Amino acid sequence: MAAARDTAPERTQYWVVPVVRGLLALVPAAVITFSPNHSPELGLLVFGAWAIASGLVVGALTLRLIDDRGIRSLFLVTAIATVAAGLLAVTVPGALPFLLYLVSIWAAVTGFVELYAGLRARGRTSAARDWIAAGAFTAVLALVFLLLPPDPVTAVGLLGGYFVILGVYLVIGGFSLKWAVAADAAASGSEQHP
Repeated sequence: MAAARDTAPERTQYWVVPVVRGLLALVPAAVITFSPNHSPELGLLVFGAWAIASGLVVGALTLRLIDDRGIRSLFLVTAIATVAAGLLAVTVPGALPFLLYLVSIWAAVTGFVELYAGLRARGRTSAARDWIAAGAFTAVLALVFLLLPPDPVTAVGLLGGYFVILGVYLVIGGFSLKWAVAADAAASGSEQHP
C-alpha cells in the first residue's frame, strides 16, 4: 500500500479538487433547474460562467496538488480548454446551434483528455476511477449534444442534468478519497505501533 501512495500522481490533499469541482457544477445545475427560461442564451451564459470559474479554480488546484507532470499537463489542457469555451460562451452572441457546437467540442476535448488521464493513472491512485467516470460523463455529453435534435429546452435541460450528475458524483468521490486517505493513515499508524 505504501508503494502505491509513493507513486500516486496527486498529493493526499487532492480530495479537495473533486469536491470543489462538484460544488462548482452544482451551482449551474441549480440555476438551470430553477429557471423557467431554458433558452440557448441562458444555456450559454450559465455554461460560460461555470466554465470560466471551474477552469480557473481547477487549473490552480491542479498546479498545486498534482505532482506527476504528465497528469498535471493533461488537467491543465482541460482547464485551458474549459476557460476558453467559457469565454466564447459569454462573449460570442449565439443561438442553439452555437450552444450545441461549443458544448460538443468542449466536452469531446475535455472528456477524452480526462478519460485518458484516468486510464493512464489506473493502479497508481484511487482518483483514477473518478477521472475515468468524469471523463466518460463528459464524453457522453459531447455525443448527446452532437446527436441532439435542435430543441433549446431539451439541450439546456440536458446540460443541467449533466451538471447534477457530475456534481454529485465528484462530491461523493472527493469525500471518498479523503476518507480513504484517513483510513490508510490510521492503518499504517496501527501497523507501526503493534
